[in-house]
Amino acid sequence: MGSLDARGCPVSGASPAAAHHFEAALASFQSWRGSVDAPLQRALQEAPGFAMAHVLRAHALVSSRDLRRVRQAQSLLDDAAHLAVNPRERLHLAAIGAAAAGHYDRARDALDALLAVWPRDALALQVAGTFDYYTGDTARMLARVESVLPSWSPELPGYHALLAQRAFALEETGDYARAEDQARAALALEPLDVRAHHVMAHVFEMTDRPAEGLRWMAAQDVHDAPAAAGSFFTTHCRWHLALFHLALSQPDAALAIHDRFMPARRGADIADLIDAAALLWRLQLQGIAVDTRAQRLAAAWTPHIDDALCTFSDVHAMLAFVAARDWRSAERLLAVLAASQARATRHGRASRELGLPACRALLAFGRGDAILATTLLASLPAVAHRLGGSHAQRDVLHLTLLHAVERVRRPAARAGHTHNRSPTTAPTTAPTKG
Repeated sequence: MGSLDARGCPVSGASPAAAHHFEAALASFQSWRGSVDAPLQRALQEAPGFAMAHVLRAHALVSSRDLRRVRQAQSLLDDAAHLAVNPRERLHLAAIGAAAAGHYDRARDALDALLAVWPRDALALQVAGTFDYYTGDTARMLARVESVLPSWSPELPGYHALLAQRAFALEETGDYARAEDQARAALALEPLDVRAHHVMAHVFEMTDRPAEGLRWMAAQDVHDAPAAAGSFFTTHCRWHLALFHLALSQPDAALAIHDRFMPARRGADIADLIDAAALLWRLQLQGIAVDTRAQRLAAAWTPHIDDALCTFSDVHAMLAFVAARDWRSAERLLAVLAASQARATRHGRASRELGLPACRALLAFGRGDAILATTLLASLPAVAHRLGGSHAQRDVLHLTLLHAVERVRRPAARAGHTHNRSPTTAPTTAPTKG
């Protein structure tokens, strides 16, 4: 017999104890506070046929940029085929299947159809927003949150997460004042909503307030809270801190954050590798030698060359390879993207439009061909949002374009000697150790 969850949405196969554990897992998932695995395991021990517990576990995997996790989601989907599910849960499973096959648009359509009937489905709202983020569709993210907001109230569990998602959508669509208001409102309801803290970091970044950003992060100290243990935010928060230090001309502090919190290792989470690549690239653009670190990072990215899953990841892998002057891995990645672009898949389309030209541009920049790098990068802005990620993350391409243009305008500068200059800044010089 079916029952209702804490927000009035129908669920199948739950017991009261299992529902309690599910709500704990969902709260962690909504707020980026640790892993969902332990509470979901307890929920499924209580009620093995609890469909939404299986659904949440699969969503947590399929909404990753890591091919290994996406494949695990497909396995869970196969296991869930025997479950007795209601129409809402059936739409969740359809979304998971579409996303596992690389069709984020179909996944979003299924989740939007679900939300049209059950607007208080917090999981559907969050996962659909994640796929918006991956496809750069922040307008749809904002429209979706706005459409369901009238059906919610502050008394409902997870309302703070709804405000945090709205805040991020507002920030990414350029409404920084309202984004900050919404993030603060979310934090008033749940001080440990690390997604809302993350929005505040983006607001400080986009409104050029790095000193205020540093003060905010230090005062909140949310990334050191026990509730944040194991969270994606644990590393990504430090990435934002490092950007604030770079904006304040404090590269040593940024490098110290990298060394303490982002050391490269094989098997690391893709999100951590992305943050490390973006930070080391920015440091090199500022003339800081990071060669040894970049070489370790490139080695960690190498197993993902053949993933053919996420263009955003491909670009950051190329950042690592070029920073390390690992031309062999860079050429291998280009070959994978060249083959992928001919396929009628999401990754194929994204490789054609963005991945291949962006990676060619980064490789040209690293090898000193500023004219080719400028030409390729200048053609990207009109569609660069489709790369996914945030404005702050995609800004690495704009920063590289500015440096490439400067090289074209002042080619003599490349021949000069600058203390501790890195090979990405001056590719014709011998590498220095970082």
